[in-house]
Amino acid sequence: MSTRSRRAAAIATATLLLFAGACSSGDDEAAEEPVVPATTSCAGTGDLTMWERSGGNKQMVDLLVEAWNTKNPTCKINLTYIPHTEMVGKIAQGIASGEVPDLMGMDLIYAPQFEKAQQLVDLTDRTRDWPELKTASKGHMTVATWEDRLYGVPLYADVSALFYNQDLFKRAGLDPAKPPVSLAEMRAYADKITALGGDVKGYYLPGNCAGCNIFTVGPLMWASGAKIEATGPGDEPLTGDGVKQVLQFTRDMVKAGNVHEGDRAENGETFHLQFGSGKVGMMGTGNFNITLARQQNPKMKFGIALLPGAAPNSSASFIGGDLVVVPKGSKRVADAVNFMKFLLSDEVQVEVYAKALNLTTREDMVKNKYFEAEPLVQDVAQALTVGRTPYTTTFFEQINSPQGPWLQMLQRAYYTDDNLDTVIADAKKSMKDIASQG
Repeated sequence: MSTRSRRAAAIATATLLLFAGACSSGDDEAAEEPVVPATTSCAGTGDLTMWERSGGNKQMVDLLVEAWNTKNPTCKINLTYIPHTEMVGKIAQGIASGEVPDLMGMDLIYAPQFEKAQQLVDLTDRTRDWPELKTASKGHMTVATWEDRLYGVPLYADVSALFYNQDLFKRAGLDPAKPPVSLAEMRAYADKITALGGDVKGYYLPGNCAGCNIFTVGPLMWASGAKIEATGPGDEPLTGDGVKQVLQFTRDMVKAGNVHEGDRAENGETFHLQFGSGKVGMMGTGNFNITLARQQNPKMKFGIALLPGAAPNSSASFIGGDLVVVPKGSKRVADAVNFMKFLLSDEVQVEVYAKALNLTTREDMVKNKYFEAEPLVQDVAQALTVGRTPYTTTFFEQINSPQGPWLQMLQRAYYTDDNLDTVIADAKKSMKDIASQG
């Protein structure tokens, strides 16, 4: 883990805690703006500023901003990407100092933390009568709501699934139409693919990325009957046999040589590029990789299946993605809300999201000409039926922090011979301590 990552995580946590205590429930300038019906066009003039994290679905966000800018040339959005390990701290510090963007994308999993700290603009009255919200992604809408008040809408949706290289399956003597349905099968398939030699490996594990692992390894635990995070004070984390089963599975994968040595340094910046290299047999990743893999490797044939658990035909998925939110101190709340309305419009759902083969953020927009022509999108959409979105105000500290107990536990499992019961017990204690302070 880099010094930079440690420093970013420490700043993020400290700033959140300090600013949460400093927040007041009084009205701010944005709250005093008159509420007017939202449109999909400019409310004012002049460019808008928007922050978004790196390591997310950059391609989709770029397309959405480009579509808005084409339609609204007098209030274009200037988009800035912030390194994902620095995003939480930068947002909290910006709100505390008043140096905030007009709107921003936020990893949906952090929303409850910022909502509880009163760091985001309450959008409830501005969006109350929007029919589009009735079919918006339930996972996004759940974490965008705090005490019955709404603070954001979906920017994009990601679901995790098992992507597998059918060309490598065929070369290894495996049936390219039959992906693994259990951890044991996944191990056996990985052994055969790795045996092909060269720079080909059967599996992929991102060794230094907490968020990547909750997105892809977390579902293996859920599918095996485990519970991961503590939802609040007194709640028990890391319960169920599935925790140890998956840690043993991943340790065995590393020891068997089924992952590239370079995977150990993956911090999320190049995670999305790994499957398209054609050198990985199987990988937990997200729907965004359909288009990316085809762009990287147009001739590669691949399939998509659900992430399995220890028992045959068990499965789970992480429903993630980003919200669009407005930080306290924004001077362009009306324009930010209009951008949200734009994102949820029928035209953008079909002609931007679906056309790019990304999941729509409204359930009623799933049936469209682009998805009907692409079976892989239909395959990955099955993950929505077994997906989960964790809800806790201490998700960053417990799970996503580069120095948090989740990643420390995984790294000890992957790369050491430490007793797994001890590894789990240490992580459990740290998670409980964090949750007790939340």
